[in-house]
Amino acid sequence: MAQPENVAAAGPQLGLKENWRQFTLLVVINGFVGAMVGIERSVFPRFAESEFGVDSASAVLSFIAAFGLTKALANFYTGRLADRYGRRNLLVIGWVIALPVPLLLIWAPTWSWVVAANVLLGASQGFAWSSTVVMKIDLVGEKNRGLAMGFNEFAGYFAVGVTAFLSGWTADRFGVTPYPFYIGIAVAVIGLLLSLIWARDTRTFVKKEGAESSLAPMKNVFTETTFTDRTLSSVTQAGLVNNLNDGMIWGLLPMLLLSLNYGDDKIGIVTAIYPAVWGIGQLFTGKMADVYPKKAMLFWGMLLQGVVIIGIAFTENFPVLIAVSALLGAGTALVYPTFLAAVADAAPPAQRAESIGTFRLWRDLGYVFGAVLSGVVADLFGLMAAVVLIGIITVGSSFVIKFRMPDRKGPTPG
Repeated sequence: MAQPENVAAAGPQLGLKENWRQFTLLVVINGFVGAMVGIERSVFPRFAESEFGVDSASAVLSFIAAFGLTKALANFYTGRLADRYGRRNLLVIGWVIALPVPLLLIWAPTWSWVVAANVLLGASQGFAWSSTVVMKIDLVGEKNRGLAMGFNEFAGYFAVGVTAFLSGWTADRFGVTPYPFYIGIAVAVIGLLLSLIWARDTRTFVKKEGAESSLAPMKNVFTETTFTDRTLSSVTQAGLVNNLNDGMIWGLLPMLLLSLNYGDDKIGIVTAIYPAVWGIGQLFTGKMADVYPKKAMLFWGMLLQGVVIIGIAFTENFPVLIAVSALLGAGTALVYPTFLAAVADAAPPAQRAESIGTFRLWRDLGYVFGAVLSGVVADLFGLMAAVVLIGIITVGSSFVIKFRMPDRKGPTPG
């Protein structure tokens, strides 16, 4: 068997150029990870109502809460277990868990089966996506972390947008089930095969970087990432709020468009543009995070998201909704790779996987808080009230970044 790339007698060499083959493979794999989520993005409200008679906002959003909680816990344990059992092994486990998800959605006799499928989907996403994040950071070294995360998140969220469009198009022409979920079967099988056959573990790269790092070890990774370290905790709260608003957009935007009498094809377009712009934008914002202050990118990105979300509540025009969706994607693109690069910069290499896992725990708990909060508010006060509330919370998060997070210049690209 051929030696893994760059693992020669002298040891692994850090860098994007030095590890481009394995890096590119991980980008492709993460595209398939994201594609699994996109299948549900545009069809679920109609799927819930037509197949199970579920039309309450909080009931529909229960599947997002189940997904977010399970993904958050899987993120946390991926970070803690990555050094012990290997990143590649956890990636494979994530794909094995994903295999039954589309089958459960096709065969579901009750709504509880749908919720169970999303529990598995959340666990799969946590193990697989977190593994690809940590593996890329391991490979590239410090100076290209933002670029690496830009490619990673581009692949994942652009794939979300592509499959959101494809599933909406398929549902519009062939019915809401089972045909959209056949896409998920193909995605899961291909992702598993790529991970099993070609992916390589990256723990040796962490040991090399750790030997050269001057960062002091954290006494308690969970506490410092969540509460006490001003950089890590500021980034963590913004990550939680980002996914809180994404959970609302995921669940309520299709319902809002349905209430405006838009069909599945137009709902598919609007819901696809947001993650597609989010994904493509990260090809640029990831590299920006290596050059410009991360604090400024996080502040402006969260502020743009909040203002745009509030604007959603006050428009019914289809072209304007497309523009709003694109702006929301741009704001999210500014922050998403920057979150991970900022955490990786602030955490010692030996504790980086655990700190990223803690950040991703709280970030994806945002799906739970967003689903519950926006669902309850929508049922009590209407869809518009829920959208405006989430927008205000997002604006508030931007000012936490502005006033709590210390200024810190990122590494200068060489």
